[in-house]
Amino acid sequence: MAKIVPLFSSSKGNSYYISGNNEAVLVDAGRNCKQLELALLQNEIDTKTIKAIFVTHEHTDHCSALRVFAKRYALPIYSSAGTLEALVNSDKVDKNADLRVIENEVALGDMLIKRVLTSHDAKESCGYHITTADKRRCALVTDTGFLTQDALSALCDSNAVIIESNHDLQMLKNGPYPFILKKRVMSMTGHLSNDDCAKVLPTLVESGVTRFLLAHLSQENNTPRLALETSKIALNSAGMIENEDYTIMTAPPETTGKTVIF
Repeated sequence: MAKIVPLFSSSKGNSYYISGNNEAVLVDAGRNCKQLELALLQNEIDTKTIKAIFVTHEHTDHCSALRVFAKRYALPIYSSAGTLEALVNSDKVDKNADLRVIENEVALGDMLIKRVLTSHDAKESCGYHITTADKRRCALVTDTGFLTQDALSALCDSNAVIIESNHDLQMLKNGPYPFILKKRVMSMTGHLSNDDCAKVLPTLVESGVTRFLLAHLSQENNTPRLALETSKIALNSAGMIENEDYTIMTAPPETTGKTVIF
């Protein structure tokens, strides 16, 4: 059985547990080590199943538990060369930690993890495409201003996807963020809006995706209801029926026991 467990998903911290059979990886390790351990415990996850941590980029909400958690459980840390360099230079990981560059793909036991190109204001950000031991496939693409061709290909080649639905455009424009931050979020190296996310979902269903987890929702410029509504309208307009052609839910900012089986 392959599953995704969203542990944290917001600007305050992000981490996802992705497993197939008895092997698993963490993608990102935001928040702190104690909070991450508690989230794993609440979901009855044995840390011994985690084979490695894959990091999308060096921003704090994706790596704040990394230094302590990786050391405590003797886990290798994978990412792009640019991200690993940025993590070391910003003292977010020990330079002597088990740091491994993923150029294209890496096999861990019976799992295959591919790096996916994203577009974010970080050193060398990425997402991941993961094939589990039972040959189920999922992709994680968050923190990107637009969907690169590489990211779109990875999403299409999946049974389940974790895709960013960060903000409602009107909430962002009319919200409390200073102009320069609004401009950053809306830029080509910022974050996907609800509309950006929704417009690609029908294509993904047509390609074989049946499970959607909307992720990295802004707590200031979005709501779960708006994100879901925007996506469902796009899917329903394309003639796709919820719970028949697809299932969809939002990743909670704090773990709530939600699990995506794929």
